[in-house]
Amino acid sequence: MGRHSLPDERRAGTADPRIRARRRTVAVATVLVLSVAGGTAVAVRGGLFSFGGSCEDDAVHLTVAASPDITPALAATAAYAREKNITSDGRCLDIRVTARESYKVTDTLQTGKPTDVQVWVPDSGLWVERVSGSTTATQVTGAGNVASTPVGVAMVPASAKTLGWPKKTYAWTELVGATMQDDKLKLGAADPTRSATGLLALTRISAAASRVKGGDTQAAAMAKALSQRTSDSDTQVLDTLPRDDSGTEQGNPKRNQALILSEQAAFAHNASDEGGQDLDLFYPKDGTPLLDYPYTLVDEAGQSTDESRAALRFMTLLGEPAPQKILRKYGFRTDAQSPSRSLVTAAGGSSPQPYTRTATEPESPTAVKEALGMWTITVQSARITTVVDASASMGEPVTGTDQSRMDVTKSSLLQALATFTPEDEIGLWKFSTKLDGDKDYRVLVPTARLGDSKGAGTQREKLSSAFSSLKPVPGGATGLYDTTLAAYKAAVASYAKGKFNALVLLTDGANEDPGSISRSDLVAELQKLTDPEHPVPLIAIAVGPDADKQEVDQIAKATGGSGQQVNDPAQIHAVMLKAIVAAGSGITG
Repeated sequence: MGRHSLPDERRAGTADPRIRARRRTVAVATVLVLSVAGGTAVAVRGGLFSFGGSCEDDAVHLTVAASPDITPALAATAAYAREKNITSDGRCLDIRVTARESYKVTDTLQTGKPTDVQVWVPDSGLWVERVSGSTTATQVTGAGNVASTPVGVAMVPASAKTLGWPKKTYAWTELVGATMQDDKLKLGAADPTRSATGLLALTRISAAASRVKGGDTQAAAMAKALSQRTSDSDTQVLDTLPRDDSGTEQGNPKRNQALILSEQAAFAHNASDEGGQDLDLFYPKDGTPLLDYPYTLVDEAGQSTDESRAALRFMTLLGEPAPQKILRKYGFRTDAQSPSRSLVTAAGGSSPQPYTRTATEPESPTAVKEALGMWTITVQSARITTVVDASASMGEPVTGTDQSRMDVTKSSLLQALATFTPEDEIGLWKFSTKLDGDKDYRVLVPTARLGDSKGAGTQREKLSSAFSSLKPVPGGATGLYDTTLAAYKAAVASYAKGKFNALVLLTDGANEDPGSISRSDLVAELQKLTDPEHPVPLIAIAVGPDADKQEVDQIAKATGGSGQQVNDPAQIHAVMLKAIVAAGSGITG
């Protein structure tokens, strides 16, 4: 028989909780995975794995690295396998389950270094996708999902009551917005760069906000507020809850009354006997994302035949009735669409909270990257130099308004300025032709921290005044190329470590300085200046119908940035924020 034969179809069970229609049952996933791995057709027959009975040979030893929340359930299943003499090809299963944070395993696997792990069960497929997307990483093979749990917002009872729990339901942005409006209701979360719970919630919040006018600004504000109250892990975020209902604990500014939390984490908290209040759980009505616990084979090609088959046997075991019961005992869903009412109640859920309304589609990789990019630049702060076209054409009226292109551009820049914090560094250049001797540009406000005060007023006040004072230069042409090169050199030379560095350039026309550097030479020079270890993407925005989007896109991409087109200058703020987010998450185009 071949290495990849399967156990008895009638006994193997299915481990997939039917998280989404596109996902396979574990039995079918196993067939497909093994077909690919073995390169042969897989026949589903009985007798290939032994079930029950005593061990005939020495046990097969496996190490399973699992997300800390599901580790107890998997360890209990491993103990069940030993107790019941569950075997693979007549050999007992000796499964060692070790708790490891998913982001740490991801970092290790991405290095491609040897590992002692044969199976990995992170809390989300997001981590598997991240490893799979790395060309230097250890090979990982997804083989189905063993459980699921939705992500919601858990609150101490007094706070939940103020928001009308359980009868009143909220969308994600409404729920997070409510916590921002009440100083007594502080919302905590695990760091989205280390927690799938935090990242999935952030992605849902960002996606929901993007569908309304001004949503990008709202999402950034929510992310900024949330970033002030993050913990390193899902376990640590629970430690930020009030220890009791005393006024001292409830009024402690370091305590959170609400947490972005998985249903299983709320279940485990409510079931613990360590004290503290039970939590009530809100399930956002626009759909809760799911932690989906993918069963993942690690470096299957490097495993022995016995290890590979034993790993698959443990997977199929997790789909059988007794292990499924174990998973539910620890607060996990084994059927995402029909969760146990007792599980939901124990986790703090109650009707009419929409606890069965999971996200209809998984978060797309692009949406996740955009959310993570926004988070990164929000938390890290930014160093951005803005370069604005002041040529005569910026005085032309915007169709349908009594304002000029410059008027609307200034308004958008002031709106954007309001979204940055005192820790962000912002500066302003303007350009036309021969503004300063032979130079096509002039530095109006050197890039500095917005909260700094030098002379009269803060950097923010100076920028606000400078933005408001921008005027087109009579007869001025567009000195685009020389300005771009000079500004980019300055931005690279003043790179601020630990911040998101970028150059934002706005122009309404093509280069009109015949004595300037050529476009091809400019692109070549920008490529030489670009340093992957110290990235400074150029975000070039072509404003109005006369601007050349293709030109600015070619120039910007030389630095790892992007070119954007807006016909209405009022769109500048939204486009600029999206472009910054995209650059921060490594998305170009």
